[in-house]
Amino acid sequence: MGEKKLLKGCEAIGEAAVQAGAKYFFGYPITPQSEVPEYLSKRLPEVGGVFLQAESEVAASNMLYGAAGAGVRVFTTTSSPGYSLMQEAVSYMAGSELPCVIVNIVRGGPGLGGILPSQGDYKQATRGGGHGDYRTPVLAPSTVQEAADLMIDAFDLADKYRNPILVLGDGLIGQMMEPVEFKQRSPVVVDKPWATTGAVGRKPNIINSLYLDAPTLERHNIKLKAKYDAFERDERRWEEYGAKGKLDVLLVAYGTVARVCKTAVDEMTRQGLKVGLFRPITLWPFPMPELRAAARQAKAILDVELSTGQMVEDVRATMAEKVPVHFYGRVGGIVCTPEEVAFHAGRVIKGEQVNTIGEYAGLTTAVTA
Repeated sequence: MGEKKLLKGCEAIGEAAVQAGAKYFFGYPITPQSEVPEYLSKRLPEVGGVFLQAESEVAASNMLYGAAGAGVRVFTTTSSPGYSLMQEAVSYMAGSELPCVIVNIVRGGPGLGGILPSQGDYKQATRGGGHGDYRTPVLAPSTVQEAADLMIDAFDLADKYRNPILVLGDGLIGQMMEPVEFKQRSPVVVDKPWATTGAVGRKPNIINSLYLDAPTLERHNIKLKAKYDAFERDERRWEEYGAKGKLDVLLVAYGTVARVCKTAVDEMTRQGLKVGLFRPITLWPFPMPELRAAARQAKAILDVELSTGQMVEDVRATMAEKVPVHFYGRVGGIVCTPEEVAFHAGRVIKGEQVNTIGEYAGLTTAVTA
């Protein structure tokens, strides 16, 4: 087992990539993820790697395309407006079946917004912000340790499925410091006969996402769809916390908000209420069957997000009105507290309709059925 180190989330993300065998990083600084390139500018040369600060996120994302096409493990990190600029290249990489890892440490929006934490990029991440029928699998850590672990997994999944993988965390994940342990392991080595490594003793490899013949393009899209279906079938991840079975209310949250909700679950449990938490770890594919099973005997669901309500649409689609789904959100970089979550969960338990965004009057920590 490795030694635990106290690291900021951004530093842990950078080191995890190095531990996964990634030696190439192209990116551009943007708050709140700038500590990743800062860390890697020193760390990558130590392992014989290359750090390059591009002139923009557009340039960096197209550098990813070239390096991934050469068969190396490559990645970038950015924050919300920066990821928006990368969408064309992500679509091209998905269409060309090129593996890479992209980290989005989400800040408030829309537009330039602010530099504080947010979960407002959920739809962009899970629906694919670029053009065409493509999917980008999304992993959402809730701790710095999990961010490091999922980074390593992301490189393995990218190579396995030949597809960009997105790691999505809010600004808290990037900026908080926690002990991290890097497990001793050798990077998974995947044979890449498709890579452009120099045509010595073989025909040249051509990496392409342009198919002018309609039947050829249709076959290519069907092939990609089969790959996404396999990922959706085999790679769903989730966590359940607290009570199970017959519940007064089931909380649903991801990322660092799930940690807030765990504290609320603990407090409400001490008050004699039956409360559980369901945390999606893969945001796409969304763990619908697992959520349905967890909520089968719940009286109601309260979805909690740092947004005006994005994941809640997937929660409602999952439940198909079999269980009432309520929503509580904070935006603008304000993070909800356990007391707020418990307060609104108490309202749900009492039969009130909850669809609340932002601050409100009369907050109390008392929760009664």
